[in-house]
Amino acid sequence: MAYFRRTGATTFEPTDLVGGAWRTDEQHVAPTLGLLAHLVETDRDARGRHDLALVRLSFDIWGTYRLETMETAVRLIRPGRGVELVEAEVSCAGRRAVTLRAWLARTGDSAALEGGAPEPVPGPDATPAWDPTTVWPGAFVESIEVRRTAAEPGRGMVWVRTPHPLVADEEVSGTARAVGLLDVANGMSVRADPRDVAFPNLDLTAHLHRAPAGEWLGLDTTVAFGATGAGLTSAVLHDAHGSFGASQQSLVVRARG
Repeated sequence: MAYFRRTGATTFEPTDLVGGAWRTDEQHVAPTLGLLAHLVETDRDARGRHDLALVRLSFDIWGTYRLETMETAVRLIRPGRGVELVEAEVSCAGRRAVTLRAWLARTGDSAALEGGAPEPVPGPDATPAWDPTTVWPGAFVESIEVRRTAAEPGRGMVWVRTPHPLVADEEVSGTARAVGLLDVANGMSVRADPRDVAFPNLDLTAHLHRAPAGEWLGLDTTVAFGATGAGLTSAVLHDAHGSFGASQQSLVVRARG
């Protein structure tokens, strides 16, 4: 089963696999982020701009949304020969749910200049399996495979993959598949038990210096809580070949109960 089924030119139906973690009758935002990346790449290809690659993805999450039909839209904001800015959006039940603004840049040969990325980390084969359902409920969390080394609360190395396609019967790039897992950085190396403290993210921004490869996404994650109700989840992004980017998520931190 895939996370989404296309039901029209701009509409998608979430499957049961998309059930959320904070509330199981709402959508987990992670697959939606991957869907929006996929739509940006689909629009790019339809315009014949195969020479462009995603280099920054900035998502704003407007609120929770239910397991209902999603309406999507994509528009080119800033055309260009070397760089483009594209906006994509998902609405659910007539309300805006998530917006993506993505910068795409023309690819080229810079192999002679390559360097400066963080050092590689132990891969998934060297990382013990971990069951995320011991911390989180929801069908999406049940759908992923996780391996984790926890250093301390809010600090850990996680590898995650899923056997499920992002969109049924559509070819999806490795970048979009990886983006569809990025949001789990905020839940796999928690600083506090989510039964005691709520810390949902308002956004997610990822910067990529190359396209990811393979089925595993590595998240070298640090979670910080401030003293006035804000927090930040930061992750260096890895695949089997090493680091390919970084992500950050702004958190709202509140005691529950």
